[in-house]
Amino acid sequence: MQPSLHFFTPKHQSLLQTQSPLFTCKFIVNPANKTVPRNPLPLLSPPAPSRSPPHPEVVELMVQRERSNVLVPQHPNYPVHLNRFQKLAAVALDKIETSVIMRLEKNHVLPKMVDPAVQISGNFAPVEECPVHHGLEVVGRIPACLRGVYVRNGANPMFAPSGGHHLFDGDGMIHAVSLGLGNKASYSCRYTRTSRLVQEARFGRCMFPKPIGELHGHLGLARLGLYMARAGLGLVDGSHGTGVANAGLVYFNGRLLAMSEDDLPYHVKITGDGDLETIGRFNFSDQIDCPLIAHPKLDPVTGDLHTLNYNVLKKPYLKYFRFDKFGRKSGDLHVDMDQATMIHDFAITENFVVIPDHQMVFKLSEMIRGGSPVVYNKNKTSRFGVLQQNDVVGSGIQWINVPNCFCFHLWNAWEEISDTGDKIIVVIGSCMNPPDSIFNESKDTFRSELSEIRMNLRTRQSTQRVIVSGMNLEAGQVNGQYLGQKTRFVYLAIADPWPKCSGIAKVDLQTGKVTKFMYGTWRYGGEPFFVPDKKQTCNRNGNEDEGYIMGLVRDEKKEMSEMVIVKGSSMEQVAAIRLPSRVPYGFHGTFISQEELRRQVI
Repeated sequence: MQPSLHFFTPKHQSLLQTQSPLFTCKFIVNPANKTVPRNPLPLLSPPAPSRSPPHPEVVELMVQRERSNVLVPQHPNYPVHLNRFQKLAAVALDKIETSVIMRLEKNHVLPKMVDPAVQISGNFAPVEECPVHHGLEVVGRIPACLRGVYVRNGANPMFAPSGGHHLFDGDGMIHAVSLGLGNKASYSCRYTRTSRLVQEARFGRCMFPKPIGELHGHLGLARLGLYMARAGLGLVDGSHGTGVANAGLVYFNGRLLAMSEDDLPYHVKITGDGDLETIGRFNFSDQIDCPLIAHPKLDPVTGDLHTLNYNVLKKPYLKYFRFDKFGRKSGDLHVDMDQATMIHDFAITENFVVIPDHQMVFKLSEMIRGGSPVVYNKNKTSRFGVLQQNDVVGSGIQWINVPNCFCFHLWNAWEEISDTGDKIIVVIGSCMNPPDSIFNESKDTFRSELSEIRMNLRTRQSTQRVIVSGMNLEAGQVNGQYLGQKTRFVYLAIADPWPKCSGIAKVDLQTGKVTKFMYGTWRYGGEPFFVPDKKQTCNRNGNEDEGYIMGLVRDEKKEMSEMVIVKGSSMEQVAAIRLPSRVPYGFHGTFISQEELRRQVI
C-alpha cells in the first residue's frame, strides 16, 4: 500500500489567505508499519516532453487528480503575493538548497535521533486533520463527572523533511475528545495555525529550519543562513514567531493555550460542536513579547499561572514571572545564571518556585566546530534554585547542588519542616540517564527513574533517592488540586519499550507501592491525565485518588485508536471510546470541564 497524498483544493487555497486555513497533511502514512521517506515526494506537475517518464506514484496520483478535480500546486509553488525579484531570488535560493545543502546532507549518515525514517515511522507518522465525528462507539460508561473535552498536543509535520528531523520538530496538532451526556462522545483533530505553518503552507513545503533536526554543525549553519536570506528578501517572516506549538496545553483564564518553548503560546478555541479553531498567537493582552516554556504551573489555590522564559543568545538567560487569575502579569524577575540552560519544566510550592539548572546547556559556538548547539556538559554540577514567589529582584534565590540529577519533568514539590525546625523543599521528578538521551544516541541503557529530592534551605544540603527502581516512568502528573502541596500519589506512563508507553503506573509516594494498568499486547499510549471527581473541586478533604485517568492508546496490531478511562482508586478501566482515525503518539494534554468551557473567551 502506497502513502496517500492530500493536496489543496481551490477552496483550500483561498483559505490560505485567511488566519485559519483548512490544512491537510502533504504526506500521510496511515498504516502503522509505514515510514516517511527522507526526501520530499514528487510534485504532481505535468512532465515536460524532454523529461524521463514520471514516477508510477505520480501517474496514479495524476489520474486521481483528474477524477477528483483537485488543484495541484505547480512547480515552483510560490505565493502569488511575491514580486518578480522575490520569485527570482526564491528560485536561486531553492537551487542552492537542493544542489548544495541537500546534496551535502545526503553524504552524512543521520543519527537515529534525527533520522526521519526512525523519528516519523509507525504510529509516530503524521495524520491529516479530522473534522468532528459524532456518535463514537463507547465501551462501558463514561463517568458522570467527566463532562467536557480532553485535548492532547503532539508533533505532526505537514511536509516531508528534506534533511534531519527530530520528533520535537513537528508541527503542532491537537486531538480533542468531547464527552457529553448520554454516554456520547465525539472526536476531532486540527493543526494549530502557527505563523510558521501558515507560511509554509503557502509555499507547499518546509521553509523554516528545524531547530533540533537540522541545526547541527556546518550544514546547520548553512540551513540557518538560508533561512536568514529568505527572511531578508521577504520570502518568509519570522517576526511573528517561528514556533510549532506542539508540546504543552494549559487552560487558563478562559483560554486554551498551545505551547512550545520556542514561541509565545497560541490561543485555540474549542467550538460548541467540539471542533478546534486557532484564534492566534497570544501575548496576554500585549503584556509579553517572549517565548514561554511548555510547562507553566497553575496554582490551584490562588489561580495564578507561573511560568519561565529562557534565552539562548544573551543575558538574562532566564526570567520568571506569573499571571494572576485575571491574567494580569507580574514584573519580570531575572534569574542570574552563567550560561543558557535547557529548562523544560520547573515546580512550585505554596511559597516558592523551584528551578532546575541541569547539565543540558546551549552552546551555539559548537555549531562552528561541527557539533550540536545542545550540549551535555559533564563537568557541570546539577543544582536547583529555590526562589520566594514574592521576591521582586531575585537576589534571595538559593542554589542547592544536587549532583548527577537531570529531571526533564518535575511532577510536584512541597514544603516540610524537619525535626530540627529546618525548612525542607521536597521535589518529585523522573531522573533521566543519560541526560542527553532525548537528543543523542548512547550505548548506555536508557533510564528514567521516579525520584525524591530533598533540599534543606538552611544548610543548603540535598539528598536524592529512587522511589521506583527498574521501571522507566515518564510523562504524567499528580492530582492537580494538590499541585504545590504534599501529595501521596503520582500517575505516570510506563515508558517501555522506550519511547513507547505500555501502561500507567500509580505510585504511592509514602510506601513506594506501584499499581499498574497495562494496555495489553501491541497496545501503547502516552501521558496519562488525572481528572479529580468534581465532588472534590470545592475542597481537598476527600481521597486524593478519587478521580479518573484518561489517555490515548493505539493498538498497533489491530490498527485501532481509542481513549481509555481508568478509575484512579482501583486502576481498573471503566470506559473506552473508539476513535474514527489513527492518533499518533504525542506529548501533553489537559481536560477542560463543561463549566470551564462556558466561561471560554471567544
